[in-house]
Amino acid sequence: MILVTGGAGFIGANFVLDWLATRDEPVLNLDALTYAGNRENLASLEGDARHVFVHGDIGDRALIDRLLAEHQPRAIVHFAAESHVDRSIHGPGAFIRTNVEGTFTLLEAARAHWQGLDEAGKAAFRFHHVSTDEVYGSLGPNDPAFTETKTYEPNSPYSASKAASDHLVRAWHHTYGLPVTTSNCSNNYGPYHFPEKLIPLIIANALAGKPLPVYGDGQQIRDWLYVTDHCSAIRAILDAGTPGEVYNVGGWNEKPNIDIVKTLCALLDELKPDPAGSYSRLITYVADRPGHDRRYAIDARKIERELGWRPAETFETGIRKTVAWYLAHQDWVAHVQSGAYREWVEQNYTAR
Repeated sequence: MILVTGGAGFIGANFVLDWLATRDEPVLNLDALTYAGNRENLASLEGDARHVFVHGDIGDRALIDRLLAEHQPRAIVHFAAESHVDRSIHGPGAFIRTNVEGTFTLLEAARAHWQGLDEAGKAAFRFHHVSTDEVYGSLGPNDPAFTETKTYEPNSPYSASKAASDHLVRAWHHTYGLPVTTSNCSNNYGPYHFPEKLIPLIIANALAGKPLPVYGDGQQIRDWLYVTDHCSAIRAILDAGTPGEVYNVGGWNEKPNIDIVKTLCALLDELKPDPAGSYSRLITYVADRPGHDRRYAIDARKIERELGWRPAETFETGIRKTVAWYLAHQDWVAHVQSGAYREWVEQNYTAR
């Protein structure tokens, strides 16, 4: 069994679904069900004995200790995090509590559990920490892509909190010997992405006839990674990654934000045309956000060289799959945006 934290969120849920579609090893799924965590993401696993869901917080040490003692997972895959830059600017406290203090609590519980294992169990155990390319800061237009040895230069409360968690994970390996690995990924996209991030927001707004907001001049460049490719990279790291190592995971798809928006408009024009005209008419430039990094780019050659991983999707194939998924799941978007889901969680899932 493996323990996945944040397994009802965007990347975490995709990982759990992908894991159980490719392997029979059970998953213990711990999620606090904050606004971006959604049990509906895991609806296809209802009744599947391989999936054990627990509503709880990574900051609850007693709960973590109990779960580790009861289920004896051979690995922890740590997705749970506050991840939206805009929210971190307006309310950084939650990011420090979850990303820094929560990771610390999880590391301490994992260390205590690991130290109690026999030698074979210790050798087999892994703690995998999922992080972001944003910890590396911003690149100039001609700068080389981020490698694993790039200096950390976080520029937002979100990226600073993730940088802090990365450093904690590294320290717990070097100080205590905890067998950890870390992956720093580029921008993910795909199914079940909460519609506050660029791609799902643009799709949802376009279908609702709302403005499509583009920060500044729209020339901020990101490397885009289809979420199931990210999942396969994490599986490769769990299978063969070296303890103490960091692996950058990217899609080899650098695109300016405005190009992403125009691509989405063109796909929607093709797949669900609007009688009022092209969705591109809704593009609206808005004031840039504070400290907006100009460019991210991942050099993913290390994970290819050492573990044989490369993304399976191009941006063109992945973005078409993504738009098709959102068109087929408009009820999911409406539900998570309505507030009804939050009321349902409060009525049906109290923390335990």
